[in-house]
Order: sequence, then structure tokens, then C-alpha cells
Amino acid sequence: MRYKENIARIIFSGASILSAVATLSVLGFMILLSLPVLKNGLLWNILTDPWSPDHRQFGILAMIVGTFYIASLSLLVSFPISLGCSFFIQITNPHGPGRVLKKLVQLMTAIPTVIYGFVGVFLLVPLVRQLFSYGSGMSILSASLMLGLLISPTMILFFSQSYARVPKNFLNAVDALGATPFQKLVYVIIPHAWTGILTGLILAFGRAMGDTLIALMISGNSVMLPSSLLDSARTLTAHIAMIMAADFDSIEFKTIFICGSILYIITSCGIFLARFSDRRQN
Repeated sequence: MRYKENIARIIFSGASILSAVATLSVLGFMILLSLPVLKNGLLWNILTDPWSPDHRQFGILAMIVGTFYIASLSLLVSFPISLGCSFFIQITNPHGPGRVLKKLVQLMTAIPTVIYGFVGVFLLVPLVRQLFSYGSGMSILSASLMLGLLISPTMILFFSQSYARVPKNFLNAVDALGATPFQKLVYVIIPHAWTGILTGLILAFGRAMGDTLIALMISGNSVMLPSSLLDSARTLTAHIAMIMAADFDSIEFKTIFICGSILYIITSCGIFLARFSDRRQN
């Protein structure tokens, strides 16, 4: 029996090491291909200049700003919806309508991203254009709303799992005291489940930043700095997808590895934050 446990430990340890090496190798690959930019001292210019290849300007500042705008707004839109749906699923009606809603949310996770993109192009974009009578409708607002719908299932499922870990005797005590569902959520569930909620937020934000199709299809792909939510924008992932056809040896092509490194670093910081909060809770 001890022999089998040792074999299993070796296999799982090896898989963990392999995953870590593969992840770090991706970062090393992006840094290696970014060296021409770094050696020429162009990093600051790329991070701050506008994007105008015809004028030898390859700045990605507009893409960085567009990414943060779209990802942050989508999180702001989806968070209250996800919080309420997860509370309904796990606490209010876990055995009736809540179970049906949970199955629907799980089904939404299996829908291809391109389907959300088509729905956004043919339904959401015309609606935004008609409501605000501004621009083409392909904007930060349109992309954020559809992206919020995309990341909501991830948040709902994580929130529901964190609610399930709240001790039952706490919930029973609150019910015995006659607390309202809102009071139960604010004073009991959230204080005990905040690490799961934070993890769900971080993972949803990472998915929002890493999505390509919705940003590519709905945001408008403007390389100008946006001044309002109704302006078009381009995200880092959409920029990578559109520049892939450029000459491999050009600075224009090398900038996609700077974009990838920025996305990698931001996502890694989010994961470390989630792990730190989890250890602090434990």
C-alpha cells in the first residue's frame, strides 16, 4: 500500500513540476522573442506611443487601456448578477428552480465564444447603436456587456461553491433569528466565503482579459485612445490576432510578444493574489 502511495506521489509531483516548467517556458519564449525590442531601448516607446506603423510608431498604449476598460466594465456588469444568481442557486432555492438555473449556467459554459460574438454583432450592437444614436454600436460598452455575459457562469459556479462551504449551523442560526435573505448574504455568507468570491472575480477578470473573439468582433478595433464607453477600442488579444500576419522580423510583429508578456504578468499577479488570500483565510 505504501508502495502505491509513493508511486502516486511521484506521478503527481512530476505533473506539477511539468506544468510549472511549461508555464515558465511560455514566459521565457515571449521574453526571448521580445529581446530585439528590449535591446534597442524601444520598450518605453511601445508602451506609451500611439499605434501608427506608417509613421514608425508601434505603441500599444491604446490597446492596454482598451483591455482594462472592457475587462473592468464586464466585471462590473457581471458581478452583481453573478452574486445574486449564485445566492439563488445555493441558498434560496437549491432544490427547485435553483437546480434548473444551475444546469442552465453549466450549459452556458459549454457554448463556444464565437456564438456570443455572433449574438453581439446581430442583436446587441444594433441595440446599442439605436439607443445611443452614436457611432456604429461596436464599442467598449457593447463588448463589455457581451463579455460580462460570457464570464458570468464562471463567477456563478465559483460563488456557489464558496457558499456551500459556509457552515450550516451558521445559516440555521441566522434563520432562527429571523434575518432576511439580504442580511444572511451580507453578514454571514460573504464574510465566510470571501476567498471563493475573490478567486471567482480574479479568474473571471483573467478570462475577460484573455478573450479574443468577442473583442475582435464587437469592440470596433480602433487603435485610438477611447474617450467614452461608446467609442471603439482594441484589446491586447485582438491586437495580437490582427498583427500575426505581419513580417516576422519587423518591430510591428515583435510587439505582439510584449502584449503577451503584459497579459501573462497581469494574470500571474491575479493568481498569486488569489493564493495569498486563500492562505490568509486558512
